[in-house]
Amino acid sequence: MRNFTMTHKLAAAAVAAILVSVAGCNSGGSENVQLSGAGSTFVYPVMTRWIQDFSKVHTNVQINYQSIGSGGGIQQVKSGTVDFGASDAALSDQQLGEMKPVIQIPESAGPVCITYNLPDLKQPLQLSPEALAGIFLGNIKTWQDSVIAKDNPGVKFPNQPVVVAHRAEGSGTTNIFTTYLAAISPEWQAKVGKGNSVSWPVGIGGKGSEGVTGQIRQSPGAIGYVELTYAEQNHLPVAKIKNQAGQFIAATAAATTAAINAFSGQLSQDPRLPIVNPPASAADAYPISGLTFLIIPKDGPGKAKRTALKNFVQYIITDGQATAGSLNYAPLPDGVKQYDQQQLQQLTADGQPIQ
Repeated sequence: MRNFTMTHKLAAAAVAAILVSVAGCNSGGSENVQLSGAGSTFVYPVMTRWIQDFSKVHTNVQINYQSIGSGGGIQQVKSGTVDFGASDAALSDQQLGEMKPVIQIPESAGPVCITYNLPDLKQPLQLSPEALAGIFLGNIKTWQDSVIAKDNPGVKFPNQPVVVAHRAEGSGTTNIFTTYLAAISPEWQAKVGKGNSVSWPVGIGGKGSEGVTGQIRQSPGAIGYVELTYAEQNHLPVAKIKNQAGQFIAATAAATTAAINAFSGQLSQDPRLPIVNPPASAADAYPISGLTFLIIPKDGPGKAKRTALKNFVQYIITDGQATAGSLNYAPLPDGVKQYDQQQLQQLTADGQPIQ
């Protein structure tokens, strides 16, 4: 699986807009159309490529996607300031009831990886659920803790404090990670819980996945959670996580696909179902995986704009899936893609169907 090459300008992308010329379909004629989106930093690398690739064959639409975090994207959709949002956490029934009608379309899946700054380690760090929960609860304070040693027999760790890095703002990546911790640790569930934002027991916050990787790079002994491409681009190692089958699994697209497949029947009915901590029967599954969603108002003004939006999303859930697979994301299974197609047909422009 090849790496996705990005410049260090990725760090500025959490607050800066990417403006790329992209086109809608011919039904809008030659009318220029501008679309705006905001949200997930997790999906930012593949979203950038989707926009770039779509622009090669379409010319009259501009798409501006701001990588500001899932929480910010949801708020901007709710306030009507963007045409679409992207979130690694699906909207709950309560959230849906608090905003104008929207559709939620899963558009990719990926692993939330655990990355760290232990330069003397010559092999990937291995972490059990007990170790991960202990670290992020603050119960495990040094790298020479016996729980970590048990997961890594024969490995010599530095006599160094564990420095936890986490997201500072509302984040769907945080939602995936804390949903996992709540599933594997009763103590975490009782003390912290899960969500886009939580009260972290320990650690330092970073803005966006870019900020978390920055904190880890500059802090010896640090550990945190980010999307895989950010770790690779920053040359940070990624831990193997022990799943329910007792296997230490690396964060890969294939291992995420195995996690999706473990829940495939349920996902085709309700793709909001978390795919963390899959059962022991999924021996090759990476246990901290999640779907990312596009959140789109069901209705909006302007036939040309809404047609362009529908066609861009149609590209994402069809041809764009191959691109997702090349950038460490897991392509959607057929059942979820069929669900997406059904949802997409609900989009209207000024109350009228979009052909």
